[in-house]
Amino acid sequence: MFLKPDYNLESIYDIDLEDLKSQGVKALLFDLDSTIMASKSASYFDETRRWLDNVRKDFFIAVISNNNNPAYEEKVRAVSDFPMLFDAKKPNADAGREFLKQHGINPSEAVMVGDRPLTDVWFGKKLGCKTILVDSITAKTEKKVVRFVRKLERLCVKH
Repeated sequence: MFLKPDYNLESIYDIDLEDLKSQGVKALLFDLDSTIMASKSASYFDETRRWLDNVRKDFFIAVISNNNNPAYEEKVRAVSDFPMLFDAKKPNADAGREFLKQHGINPSEAVMVGDRPLTDVWFGKKLGCKTILVDSITAKTEKKVVRFVRKLERLCVKH
Protein backbone atom coordinates (compact mmCIF):
# COMPACT_ATOMS: atom_id res chain seq x y z
CA MET A 1 0.00 0.00 0.00
CA PHE A 2 1.27 3.44 -0.85
CA LEU A 3 0.28 6.44 1.20
CA LYS A 4 0.69 9.93 -0.11
CA PRO A 5 0.52 12.74 2.44
CA ASP A 6 -0.80 16.04 1.15
CA TYR A 7 2.44 17.62 2.38
CA ASN A 8 5.79 15.98 3.14
CA LEU A 9 7.86 18.44 5.20
CA GLU A 10 11.06 18.34 7.18
CA SER A 11 9.50 19.70 10.39
CA ILE A 12 6.38 21.16 11.94
CA TYR A 13 8.03 24.58 11.69
CA ASP A 14 7.87 24.30 7.89
CA ILE A 15 4.05 24.16 7.88
CA ASP A 16 2.68 27.12 5.91
CA LEU A 17 -0.09 28.26 8.24
CA GLU A 18 -1.25 31.04 5.90
CA ASP A 19 -1.65 28.54 3.07
CA LEU A 20 -3.71 26.21 5.27
CA LYS A 21 -5.87 29.10 6.45
CA SER A 22 -6.50 30.14 2.83
CA GLN A 23 -7.67 26.57 2.11
CA GLY A 24 -10.28 26.77 4.87
CA VAL A 25 -8.39 24.66 7.40
CA LYS A 26 -9.59 25.39 10.92
CA ALA A 27 -7.95 22.63 12.96
CA LEU A 28 -4.50 21.09 13.26
CA LEU A 29 -4.38 17.67 14.87
CA PHE A 30 -0.94 16.58 16.00
CA ASP A 31 0.60 13.27 16.83
CA LEU A 32 2.51 13.68 20.08
CA ASP A 33 5.74 11.72 20.44
CA SER A 34 8.41 12.61 17.89
CA THR A 35 6.07 15.10 16.21
CA ILE A 36 5.64 17.94 18.72
CA MET A 37 7.72 16.61 21.61
CA ALA A 38 10.67 14.28 21.99
CA SER A 39 9.46 10.72 22.42
CA LYS A 40 8.36 9.89 25.97
CA SER A 41 9.72 13.22 27.27
CA ALA A 42 6.45 14.80 28.45
CA SER A 43 7.93 18.22 27.74
CA TYR A 44 7.98 20.68 24.86
CA PHE A 45 11.01 22.43 23.49
CA ASP A 46 10.70 26.20 24.06
CA GLU A 47 10.62 26.75 20.29
CA THR A 48 7.76 24.27 19.95
CA ARG A 49 5.76 25.88 22.75
CA ARG A 50 6.11 29.32 21.12
CA TRP A 51 5.18 27.85 17.72
CA LEU A 52 2.08 26.12 19.13
CA ASP A 53 1.03 29.35 20.85
CA ASN A 54 1.24 31.07 17.46
CA VAL A 55 -0.71 28.28 15.72
CA ARG A 56 -3.57 28.47 18.21
CA LYS A 57 -4.17 32.12 17.32
CA ASP A 58 -5.83 30.96 14.08
CA PHE A 59 -6.51 27.24 14.52
CA PHE A 60 -8.06 24.76 16.91
CA ILE A 61 -5.22 22.49 17.97
CA ALA A 62 -5.35 19.05 19.55
CA VAL A 63 -3.19 15.99 20.09
CA ILE A 64 -4.19 12.53 18.93
CA SER A 65 -1.80 9.89 20.26
CA ASN A 66 -1.63 6.13 20.41
CA ASN A 67 0.12 6.32 23.76
CA ASN A 68 -1.86 4.47 26.41
CA ASN A 69 0.31 4.92 29.50
CA PRO A 70 -1.84 6.74 32.12
CA ALA A 71 1.18 8.06 34.07
CA TYR A 72 2.71 9.53 30.89
CA GLU A 73 -0.66 10.91 29.80
CA GLU A 74 -0.97 12.73 33.13
CA LYS A 75 2.48 14.30 32.71
CA VAL A 76 1.68 15.44 29.16
CA ARG A 77 -1.68 16.91 30.19
CA ALA A 78 0.08 18.85 32.98
CA VAL A 79 2.22 20.71 30.40
CA SER A 80 -0.44 21.04 27.69
CA ASP A 81 -3.44 23.33 27.44
CA PHE A 82 -5.36 21.91 24.49
CA PRO A 83 -7.60 18.87 23.96
CA MET A 84 -5.95 15.47 23.79
CA LEU A 85 -7.01 12.00 22.75
CA PHE A 86 -4.81 9.19 24.03
CA ASP A 87 -5.02 5.49 23.14
CA ALA A 88 -6.43 6.53 19.75
CA LYS A 89 -5.52 3.19 18.14
CA LYS A 90 -4.37 4.86 14.90
CA PRO A 91 -4.73 4.07 12.06
CA ASN A 92 -8.24 3.03 13.17
CA ALA A 93 -10.27 6.23 12.85
CA ASP A 94 -13.25 5.45 15.12
CA ALA A 95 -11.98 7.27 18.23
CA GLY A 96 -10.73 10.14 16.07
CA ARG A 97 -14.14 10.60 14.42
CA GLU A 98 -15.81 10.74 17.84
CA PHE A 99 -13.17 13.17 19.14
CA LEU A 100 -13.68 15.52 16.18
CA LYS A 101 -17.45 15.31 16.58
CA GLN A 102 -17.19 16.19 20.30
CA HIS A 103 -15.17 19.28 19.41
CA GLY A 104 -17.33 20.35 16.45
CA ILE A 105 -14.56 19.82 13.92
CA ASN A 106 -15.39 18.85 10.35
CA PRO A 107 -12.65 16.48 9.07
CA SER A 108 -12.55 18.35 5.75
CA GLU A 109 -11.44 21.44 7.68
CA ALA A 110 -8.70 19.63 9.61
CA VAL A 111 -5.12 18.54 9.00
CA MET A 112 -3.48 15.56 10.70
CA VAL A 113 0.23 16.17 11.33
CA GLY A 114 2.51 13.31 12.26
CA ASP A 115 5.84 11.60 11.80
CA ARG A 116 4.59 8.13 10.86
CA PRO A 117 3.04 7.23 7.50
CA LEU A 118 1.51 3.95 8.66
CA THR A 119 -0.28 5.45 11.64
CA ASP A 120 -0.62 9.23 11.35
CA VAL A 121 -1.02 9.68 7.59
CA TRP A 122 -3.20 6.61 7.17
CA PHE A 123 -5.35 7.73 10.12
CA GLY A 124 -5.75 11.22 8.65
CA LYS A 125 -6.73 9.79 5.28
CA LYS A 126 -9.33 7.52 6.91
CA LEU A 127 -10.73 10.52 8.80
CA GLY A 128 -11.02 12.57 5.62
CA CYS A 129 -8.43 15.17 6.70
CA LYS A 130 -5.56 16.67 4.82
CA THR A 131 -2.30 15.12 6.02
CA ILE A 132 1.18 16.42 6.73
CA LEU A 133 4.08 14.03 7.20
CA VAL A 134 7.03 15.53 9.07
CA ASP A 135 10.33 14.11 10.18
CA SER A 136 10.87 13.45 13.87
CA ILE A 137 11.35 16.57 15.97
CA THR A 138 14.52 14.90 17.27
CA ALA A 139 15.73 13.58 13.90
CA LYS A 140 19.23 14.97 14.35
CA THR A 141 19.77 13.10 17.62
CA GLU A 142 17.94 9.81 17.02
CA LYS A 143 19.82 6.52 17.14
CA LYS A 144 20.87 5.04 13.80
CA VAL A 145 18.55 2.04 14.18
CA VAL A 146 15.55 4.37 14.70
CA ARG A 147 16.50 6.39 11.61
CA PHE A 148 16.80 3.15 9.61
CA VAL A 149 13.33 1.98 10.67
CA ARG A 150 11.88 5.40 9.78
CA LYS A 151 13.44 5.19 6.31
CA LEU A 152 11.98 1.71 5.81
CA GLU A 153 8.52 2.88 6.83
CA ARG A 154 8.72 5.82 4.42
CA LEU A 155 9.10 3.40 1.54
CA CYS A 156 5.30 3.21 1.81
CA VAL A 157 5.05 6.92 1.03
CA LYS A 158 4.53 7.81 -2.59
CA HIS A 159 6.32 11.02 -3.57
